[in-house]
Amino acid sequence: MHPIILVLVFIVASIVGYLIIRNVPSLLHTPLMSGMNALAGIIILGALVVVGLSGLEAGGGARLAGQILGGLAVIGSIVNVVGGFGVTHRMLKMFDKKKKSGKS
Repeated sequence: MHPIILVLVFIVASIVGYLIIRNVPSLLHTPLMSGMNALAGIIILGALVVVGLSGLEAGGGARLAGQILGGLAVIGSIVNVVGGFGVTHRMLKMFDKKKKSGKS
């Protein structure tokens, strides 16, 4: 595909994603974050495949570029997953009943 088409698809997807998330009620943010963590996990698998296949198909500089970009995608996705689970856990703790001190 032509690079300009890919950039346009990225821009349109970003705008549509923003408009969808903007209208989500606060109550649904935690389930959406859990879903995004699952998607980030899929991205990790895709990045690992890219890193592995770039070593088989490409040659020279293209191989190195594919491995570097794939490695960066793996690192970015792992940071996203860990941070997302941390924030989700913290949000869910807000709904825990507070233990009253002095009572058993």
